[in-house]
Amino acid sequence: MTKLLRLGFFAIVIRTLMVLVLGLNVRGREKLPAKGPAIILANHNSHLDTLSLMSLFPLSSLDSIKPVAALDYFLSSKPFAWFALNIIGILPINRKGGGNPLAGSIEALQNGDILILFPEGSRGLPEEMSEFKRGAELLCKMNPQVPVYPAFMHGLGKALPKGTWLLVPFILDIFIGEPFTYQDVGKKFMTRLQDDVQALADQGNFPAWE
Repeated sequence: MTKLLRLGFFAIVIRTLMVLVLGLNVRGREKLPAKGPAIILANHNSHLDTLSLMSLFPLSSLDSIKPVAALDYFLSSKPFAWFALNIIGILPINRKGGGNPLAGSIEALQNGDILILFPEGSRGLPEEMSEFKRGAELLCKMNPQVPVYPAFMHGLGKALPKGTWLLVPFILDIFIGEPFTYQDVGKKFMTRLQDDVQALADQGNFPAWE
């Protein structure tokens, strides 16, 4: 039953939202991994960021797509926790200590899953990128052969920014970059990642948001 609810949510609710309500423009979709293990690293402006990226994959891949999210936020209430775990399918991490917070992510990669992470850690100001944190680098360093796919999203910081639940229809642009591995770049990982995401942002030539 839960699997059917999840399929229905993504097939009907999310795809209708992306195509008919917001309008989705994707560049580089063909670069997305057909299977894992793989890691997608993207900027973060909205609650819809995760669902937007997940909507780019076929429904048959849903079980292998694991968005990594903070346990303390998404599991703060029982109804929200059930929805986050069973319908969205988040992979919760514990930011407050107690064991290795990356253990679940490492296991997921070993199982051939595709992880979605946001190196900024939390949602920033509308359509502004904040400094990337190094947690994503540590995960990639521990899995040096797993391909990393940089991604940039524009529009959701306006459509559903942090601090509001009122959705404003606005075209969503998603850019997918060329994959690379920690094995390729080593200690220059964060520089490479930030440069690649910024290069994707520059492709859009978007005016400053006011």
